[in-house]
Amino acid sequence: MSLGPLATFVLIALVLIASGIKVLPEYERAVIFRLGRLMPHRGPGVIYVVPLIERMVRIDLRTITMDIPPQDVITRDNVSVKVNAVLYFRVLDPNKALVEIENYLFATSQLAQTTLRSVCGQAELDDLLAEREKINAHLQEILDSQTEPWGIKVSLVEIKHIDLPQEMQRALAKQAEAERERRAKVINAEGEFQAAQRLADASLIIEQHPVALQLRYLQTLSEVAAENNSTTLFPVPIDLITPFLTAAKKTT
Repeated sequence: MSLGPLATFVLIALVLIASGIKVLPEYERAVIFRLGRLMPHRGPGVIYVVPLIERMVRIDLRTITMDIPPQDVITRDNVSVKVNAVLYFRVLDPNKALVEIENYLFATSQLAQTTLRSVCGQAELDDLLAEREKINAHLQEILDSQTEPWGIKVSLVEIKHIDLPQEMQRALAKQAEAERERRAKVINAEGEFQAAQRLADASLIIEQHPVALQLRYLQTLSEVAAENNSTTLFPVPIDLITPFLTAAKKTT
């Protein structure tokens, strides 16, 4: 049994009406164009898009992790390095992300690459290696300000790896070795200075108390006597033999 024209029209109308029902998860929004004009975005949950009149584009609001490929960078002190990084951003305004830029993912990627080369090229190699947090914050600030008109929020930029030429790696290794040797010499000199200062203080104490020198002699004797096979030298104060020397002179 064939359906009549009216029943066919009703069936088609019901299918069109049902096709306008959309379900969006919590992390998606629907950008709506009604006859080409931009409407306020909708979602999440169940929304309705008028068939043949409205068009829907889904926009993901979750944080996107984008890898910035290695970039050839010449630092301010003329050192050629390769630098790569990772970028974290998310869409705050779905309408702007779709209307203000043709492809916000591609545009953000290109902007991140050029900004990475520019910022790293303005820094010296030592700053690039030691001041990563400062450079990361500077990159994040620039990218966030540039992508704000697109409805995008850049939350974090992290430099992952800095690839140095072999010659520069050897030079840095020599520099680090020289720095360690310098610190060792400084520490040794500080130790010698402190030891000399302590000896000077001890000499002042012994000068004020001559008996302390005799006690030191006896302490040294006990330490030497602790060795089994050793020759013991007993220091005799000159005051003990002075009377005998005087008497010998008188007899002569």
